[in-house]
Amino acid sequence: MLGDRIISRINASPQRRITFAQFMELALYDPQDGYYAKKAVDIGAQGDFFTSPHLGTDFGELLATQFAQMWEILGQPVPFTLVEMGAGQGILAADIIKYLYKNYQSCFQALEYVIVELSPGLKQQQQLLKGLAADKVSWRSLEEIADNSIIGCIFSNELLDAMPIHLFLLENGQLGEIYVSTSNEAAFIEIVSAPSSPRLAQYFDLVGVDIAQIASNGSYRSEINLAALDWLSTVAQKLQRGYLLTIDYGYSATRYYNPMRSQGTLQCYYRHQHHNNPYINIGRQDITAHVDFTALERWGDACGLQKLGFTQQGLFLMALGLGERIAAISSNTGDLNHLLQRRDALHQLIDPQGLGGFGVLLQCKGLTSQEISTQPTGLSC
Repeated sequence: MLGDRIISRINASPQRRITFAQFMELALYDPQDGYYAKKAVDIGAQGDFFTSPHLGTDFGELLATQFAQMWEILGQPVPFTLVEMGAGQGILAADIIKYLYKNYQSCFQALEYVIVELSPGLKQQQQLLKGLAADKVSWRSLEEIADNSIIGCIFSNELLDAMPIHLFLLENGQLGEIYVSTSNEAAFIEIVSAPSSPRLAQYFDLVGVDIAQIASNGSYRSEINLAALDWLSTVAQKLQRGYLLTIDYGYSATRYYNPMRSQGTLQCYYRHQHHNNPYINIGRQDITAHVDFTALERWGDACGLQKLGFTQQGLFLMALGLGERIAAISSNTGDLNHLLQRRDALHQLIDPQGLGGFGVLLQCKGLTSQEISTQPTGLSC
């Protein structure tokens, strides 16, 4: 059992404790029993959660439209490389490739589609994409992608929210880290001690947050995603010329570390129910936290990335033509139930209280001043 092996790991660790980031990495990514390592991860309408691609092909098709424009802005390079980070079940990749083939044939001919997927259980995507432009799709690790080699776009959809996070507690003006340990009474308990890394305190300088101010009303608990910064450093090195597109749920740092949000954003998902206890259903539930987009922007600057824009997913998709797709439904004479389901799916993509409120961050590297001045359509709202 994964829980027992985590307990053994804790007992073998110095001071019999591990960081929450270590706990979360084991719970989600243990090669044998981690949530994302299983052969059939519960993603989709009947599973633990669903993502934008599960609502139909529109999300992928509109992204394909944006990628085709990026190809034009970059001067139609050959190859034009799309690197999808964390491709899940491969649904989004299939939708993008099919739409480029059908509507942007020249871009498709230049296309090289690379998938970086850490989760063995999600590599079922290889079966879905097996007969689809097999010569266009390849699977690589980040280490297998040479530095300064990608001309195109590296992108992710709901990737960073599942990266292992550090938990911290602010109390009496002091920054402490929350560790995971065990006791005779409970399999897992939390203890607070000195931070495991000076990077935790440095993080607040990066995002411009005064920890004394956010904890002025008492104790304050939240998260820091150092793994996202490490990931950003790596992908920035891989990009020679082009874009980094990050879509996820999250906030700016001032909203994320608002004094009123004193319990952070950590959530667990199990069979479409959400709660905040990561110490149950070990290996059988998703564990997530919101993304701090300010950290991505500022750390991106340090990594040689330039911010081109930040918007909400709803506005991003509307600028790319989702509004026209919604309007076209009213003039369609097809099956009423199907049309109503499709309209509902499209509205979910732009619902500001749901998927439509996700953040869309676009950064670039190696572009000329003229290329930078040509704003991608998705950011025109």
